[in-house]
Amino acid sequence: MKRLLTALALPLLLGGCVTYKTHSDGITRIRIDQTATVDGPRVTPLKLIEDSRCPKGAQCVWAGRVRVTVRIDLGQRNELRDLTLGEPQQVADGTLTLVEVLPEKKAGDHTYPDEYRFGFQFAGGL
Repeated sequence: MKRLLTALALPLLLGGCVTYKTHSDGITRIRIDQTATVDGPRVTPLKLIEDSRCPKGAQCVWAGRVRVTVRIDLGQRNELRDLTLGEPQQVADGTLTLVEVLPEKKAGDHTYPDEYRFGFQFAGGL
């Protein structure tokens, strides 16, 4: 019984440590507390700061924005940064960009932090 519980619990405990691969479209998609190598730096979204996007099908004066705090691991050191959707930031020898946030915002729906998927791209580097 103890082995069965260990076998079932281990994947849940290691869920935040899993490394995800970049898809063929060049976007690496991960959720809060998951880590991925994004063509060089390792990125971990830690906290959704803001999601003020205009809901799909609504008419808004401002398109809104999404901001997320991430930890960027660069070998011997790491940095905390706030990334805004569509705004590249200089990281090491390239730029890291939050290029996608899913799901799309819908009027009247509430999205919980664990439902978000963040898509990242890294350009540059050697």
